[in-house]
Amino acid sequence: MQKVDHVGIAVKSIDVSIDYYIHTLGLTLLAVEEVPSQNVRVAFIDAGNIKLELLEPLGEDGAIAKFIEKRGEGVHHIAFGVTDIRSRMAELREKGVQLLQEEPKPGAGGADVAFLHPKSSFGVLYELCDKSGKGD
Repeated sequence: MQKVDHVGIAVKSIDVSIDYYIHTLGLTLLAVEEVPSQNVRVAFIDAGNIKLELLEPLGEDGAIAKFIEKRGEGVHHIAFGVTDIRSRMAELREKGVQLLQEEPKPGAGGADVAFLHPKSSFGVLYELCDKSGKGD
C-alpha cells in the first residue's frame, strides 16, 4: 500500500451534501462524475492531504444504495493507492484475504479498483485504487 488515496463517504445526494463540504468546511470540489460500473455518481473533494469521495447511488440496486438503506449516510470505505493491482490482489489472496471480486473494475478518475471484504479486515471495507500514472 502506497498511501491512503481517499475516504469514501456514502451520501443520499451529492447536490444536497456538497454545500456542507464546500461552504461550511471550506474544502475544494475537484470533480463530479458518474461511474456506471459501480452504479454511483461521485464527487471528489480536496481535503488537503487526502481526498474525500462522496458516493451517491444511481439506483436502488447498487452497493451504495444498500449501504445507505442499512446504515445511513457516512463513511463507506478507505482507499489505498497501489500499483499493479492484479499482483497486489494475488498477494493478498495468498495471505488469506477475501476480495469482493476476482478482477479489478473501472472506478472513478480512470482508476482500476478492487475491494477487500470487511470480514478479512476487522469490519473495515478497504479499496485498492490503481491509477497507473493517470494522475491524482
